[in-house]
Amino acid sequence: DPPPMETLITAMEQLHALSALDDEGLLTRLGRRMAEFPLEPQLSKMLIQSVHLGCSDEILTIVSTLSVQNVFYRPKEKQAQADQRKAKFHQSEGDHITLLAVYNAWKNNKFSNAWCFENFLQARTLRRAQDVRKQMLGIMDRHKLDVMSCGKNTVRVQKAICSGFFRNAAKKDPQEGYRTLTDNQNVFIHPSSALFNRQPEWVIYHELIQTTKEYMREVIAVDPRWLVEFAPAFFKFSDPTKLSKHKRKQRIEPLYNRYEEPNSWRISRALRHKK
Repeated sequence: DPPPMETLITAMEQLHALSALDDEGLLTRLGRRMAEFPLEPQLSKMLIQSVHLGCSDEILTIVSTLSVQNVFYRPKEKQAQADQRKAKFHQSEGDHITLLAVYNAWKNNKFSNAWCFENFLQARTLRRAQDVRKQMLGIMDRHKLDVMSCGKNTVRVQKAICSGFFRNAAKKDPQEGYRTLTDNQNVFIHPSSALFNRQPEWVIYHELIQTTKEYMREVIAVDPRWLVEFAPAFFKFSDPTKLSKHKRKQRIEPLYNRYEEPNSWRISRALRHKK
């Protein structure tokens, strides 16, 4: 059966926001390049953008670890010990950089199974991530996309993640948790996250999982100005005359005409009017 029209429209909206489709719904040059990678569109965009940002070596690793199951394991009888070992890998920028730190530490320990066992890491999952990374590296080589490291300049990595996952941005809610920018949904940082005790003002998440609450999985801290920088067709700075000085510096919102219906900015508007 063909997918429902709504699903197709949502997918096209997402690809348009990522600049993979033009205003006519045709593949852009970037879109054609993204299609070469067997990845979710956001991950492909993030990987291609990382070449321009000079951090493709790091993003290759992050994309690979996001493409497999959880690399950490937490046996019931040793939860406290597992949590202590995991905390040693935690990076202040967030979970994506933590995954990068884990992979690099595994590499520095000669991809050792014994080292994984000591640190409560899934050796089989890390090897799967290594296979994904080799596959992506092969595609990048074929398309002459440079692989370079940003060293300790992790802001570049954060920006690359932002370029692909800007729709997954959330801002701290004064009452509790966070609010997603696209649909104002109340979401929370999972207790296992590297950012659980930091709670930065703005974050981007990889995906949402529903357990006792709507939790964000794999969260990274971002600067809200990057959202406007990498998604100018999707976000804009709010009217500064209507905000306090503090809010003026950081307030952004999805881009649409306030005098039209809330969804009028969507690509699907034209399709719906034709019905």
